[in-house]
Amino acid sequence: MSKVQLFIDGEWCDSLSGKTIPVVNPATEERIGEVAHAQREDLELAVNAAARGFRVWRKMSPLDRSAILRKAADLLRQRADSIATMMTLEQGKPVAESKIEILGCADFLDWFAEEGRRTYGRMIPARGEGIYNLVMKEPVGPVAAFTPWNFPMSQAVRKLGAALSAGCSVVIKPPEETPSSPAELIRVLADAGLPKGVVNLVYGVPSEISDYLISHPVIRKVSFTGSTPVGKQLASLAGAHMKRITMELGGHAPAIVFNDADVKFAATVLAGGKYRNAGQVCIAPTRFLIQDGVYDQFVDEFVAKTKELKVGNGLNEGVTIGPLANDRRQAAIGTLVDDALMNGAKALTGGKRSQNKGYFFEPTVLVDVPKSARAMNEEPFGPVALMSRFKDFDEVMTEANRLPYGLASYAYTRSVKTSTALAAGIESGMLSINHYGLALPELPFGGMKDSGYGSEGGLEAVEAYLATKFVSQGSPAS
Repeated sequence: MSKVQLFIDGEWCDSLSGKTIPVVNPATEERIGEVAHAQREDLELAVNAAARGFRVWRKMSPLDRSAILRKAADLLRQRADSIATMMTLEQGKPVAESKIEILGCADFLDWFAEEGRRTYGRMIPARGEGIYNLVMKEPVGPVAAFTPWNFPMSQAVRKLGAALSAGCSVVIKPPEETPSSPAELIRVLADAGLPKGVVNLVYGVPSEISDYLISHPVIRKVSFTGSTPVGKQLASLAGAHMKRITMELGGHAPAIVFNDADVKFAATVLAGGKYRNAGQVCIAPTRFLIQDGVYDQFVDEFVAKTKELKVGNGLNEGVTIGPLANDRRQAAIGTLVDDALMNGAKALTGGKRSQNKGYFFEPTVLVDVPKSARAMNEEPFGPVALMSRFKDFDEVMTEANRLPYGLASYAYTRSVKTSTALAAGIESGMLSINHYGLALPELPFGGMKDSGYGSEGGLEAVEAYLATKFVSQGSPAS
């Protein structure tokens, strides 16, 4: 990469000021390019373009909108290899993971293309003769979308796919750390025939862009994925302007393994979930709550899986875990691990940051971590697994629901009774039992409590971009 531009009103362009932001490879700490830095004048152009684009896009039939999204999905599959390299250079994850993410984005576009054709209204029986009560679904309007760096494309496609399939236009601000792959997503949409102004791409200072877009009268809907503290700030700002919002925020997922579980299988699946994308996943299992009878076996199996991981540059063959995305994450993980160790935890493997080039951190398993440790209360968002024992169901439910987070949770048991009780008692938006079954296009994806509200998957994702209009029509008087 060299320079990533803005995309406004159907054209690739530099910012009006000419300012740029450097982009760094997290595996080498080398500057590999730059991204255009949008300011107020650029944002105003993007918003005005979105307003014009909305007037065009909302009038297109769902069938025609679907055809464009499906074509974009096909183009994305054709370009997956080259985009995967860009993503790995900027974000660090192994190139195989990058390609899986991109192909998954194509699946999302296909799914939203079809779901957008099913934004049905309904007719309500009237109480009088000659009266028709109609419920209509309409696109809510131009959308401001904000996406994070951990999954640069899949987080963007969740918002774009849902909004576009519903008939909305979008101004999207992806992360400045990883700008190339989101830009390529916009490129495939444009190449597929998306009318100009329907999607507009901006980069810059996140707080400046969010303040401007959320308060702008043209914007009718806000969608944000990121940390809980930032999400609360943006939700407050959106509330002040009566904007609809979808918030997919942080998590601290419990992973519960009962005595009757298939322990080896649980350790294998949970280790894969924990260390995917170097643990920088909002739904990653984090607090491993293991029943006494299988605790030692599970920990041994999990540590063995952890030690099999090969840390390195994501472009290198055989690498299974890359660097953290930036130096801030490396420092934050180091602080949390040091705090746990100082408070009595023990590291069975890992626990150290790289002393060489790159923002690497060793895959880490900590045992005997006290509940007072920061890592047990703050989202680690890195390759750190926290192991704890429990005796019975009531004890583990209390711990699983202790934190204000409520995004994802996992459990392993052969008992139908236990599974049913978990489904009723776990306070999280998603629960996966005996497998890793989250985040597919057709499934709801969202949390509760401090992990946000709204969904970015399933039919609920499209519903969030639709307004309900009721029309009651009677026969004219003779």
